[in-house]
Amino acid sequence: MNLFDFTYCGNYNRHIQNLSRMVPEKWSFGENEDRGILKGYLEHTFQRVYEEGKVLEEDCYAIFNTGLFNYYYQPVYAFFVKNLVPDRQKWFLEGFYTEYYLLKSGIVSLPERAEYVKNPADLVFDSRLEIIPQYEHIFGDEENIQRLPENVRTSRMKVQLFDGALRQARHMLEADYRTAVPQYYDHGIQLLIPVCLQNPGKADLALACVKTSDGKKYLGRTCLTIKMAYHNARLLARLDSSWLHP
Repeated sequence: MNLFDFTYCGNYNRHIQNLSRMVPEKWSFGENEDRGILKGYLEHTFQRVYEEGKVLEEDCYAIFNTGLFNYYYQPVYAFFVKNLVPDRQKWFLEGFYTEYYLLKSGIVSLPERAEYVKNPADLVFDSRLEIIPQYEHIFGDEENIQRLPENVRTSRMKVQLFDGALRQARHMLEADYRTAVPQYYDHGIQLLIPVCLQNPGKADLALACVKTSDGKKYLGRTCLTIKMAYHNARLLARLDSSWLHP
């Protein structure tokens, strides 16, 4: 279910602006002020809670848990009322409210947050395991190769440059296992590791890794742009101190 099929959002940008004020965080990439990260987060979170049956629908209102917290770490909920316009979406987005506000209003049954992680061990990268990249996809797919920096993409040594970046990433993982950032993608957890192709201190891409079925190696399935990786990783948690940042 898509958020915009479920509800009419009215002035959506104004709602998003209000939500961003409630939840202090950098919600745009670079110098933009479009709050694109927050929009992507909210829309994907809704899809997940709807899939899990965690959107509460009563006769006069509907609620879902955004998974976000305000400055005082109070949960924030999206609140909907009946849409009075005929032959349109059933609900109208009234706004975003804290748990306190809804409880004070007499709404005592509140839905749970989206759940993404079944096994907490999936969130930790085992730096002892070898990483096997899917080079055919990273370099052979027309869309994926465009994600590489131009000087690397056109180099005859791009495989060697990529291998060198993976060796550096392994050292980073050995120094701090938290270097691997979990992301939610395609109903599963993957671990993102930095691929620094031009500057050792700055990631150009994120390699999405999953364990093989026997748990003895990692498959580096694809490279994501930093923006793509951040969107996926932000569904799970804030990323305040990481190589992966907007």
